[in-house]
Amino acid sequence: MLLDGASLWFRSFYALPEKLTAPDGRPVNAVRGFVDTIAALVTTHQPTRLVVCLDRNWRPAFRTELIPSYKQHRVAEGSDGLAEEVPDSLPPQVDMILDVLRCAGLETAAADDCEADDVIGTLAFTEAVDDVLVVTGDRDLLQLVDDAPVEVRVLYVGRGLAKAELMGPAEVADKYALPVERAGVAYAEMSMLRGDPSDGLPGVKGIGDKTAAKLITAYGSLDAVEAVAAQDKSPIAPRIGAALAEAADYLRRARTVVAVRTEAPVEFSRGDDVLPARPDDSDGLDRLVTDLGIEASVGRLRAALDW
Repeated sequence: MLLDGASLWFRSFYALPEKLTAPDGRPVNAVRGFVDTIAALVTTHQPTRLVVCLDRNWRPAFRTELIPSYKQHRVAEGSDGLAEEVPDSLPPQVDMILDVLRCAGLETAAADDCEADDVIGTLAFTEAVDDVLVVTGDRDLLQLVDDAPVEVRVLYVGRGLAKAELMGPAEVADKYALPVERAGVAYAEMSMLRGDPSDGLPGVKGIGDKTAAKLITAYGSLDAVEAVAAQDKSPIAPRIGAALAEAADYLRRARTVVAVRTEAPVEFSRGDDVLPARPDDSDGLDRLVTDLGIEASVGRLRAALDW
């Protein structure tokens, strides 16, 4: 099980009120929600291994150098493009969450100049033994779904854990009208064509979800779509062909920006992603429970891990 850390703690923060506080008054809504989420996921899906994947750089240079607008609208004012605009009470809670994970003995992973997406992509792509379940609120990771050499499925929790959607190649193909045999890659190509305002990607003028999916399904791949559009007497409508030609440089850059990395230099916090039989630091975990007032949430985690 690969968890998209930031995606899940952002959702926990907004799902629970900030009036949930530690005994000293510090907000712990994101901490409680995140720990409860892990407990629920472990209870429901029974993974044998688990990694919480982290952003070391949420706007990696290799992406912003190609498309400067990438996530630009999320940049905090006065941060020189380095910091994301987040609620003031969330960053301290991220530190609390990481302390809970460390004491509990749950693995985290990150990579230099990479987003959590790239860590997840690398771990999913290189896994050759166990099936993989990616848990995220980011549809970009639908590009990872696969059936071989192991099954890679995405549990999309964008509408909350209670309404989570389990997506594999068949589900992605059916939902977005894409070819099932390359559903994950086709989803990424569709994203390049249609653009994504939430990530600052402009897309190709006049091409939305349906047109993008029809083009990729009809011709098999984005490369083929561009090749056919460039032909004399192309079967692709002149308006669309002209838009594709005009966007050729953008599409070349978008291939690198949209595709998650599968060879990121991943570093692990403890070097063992097997679910722990006991906490790594039981005393430290007990102190966090008392200091943060998270007895119920950690109790649910203990039950899920059978401690």
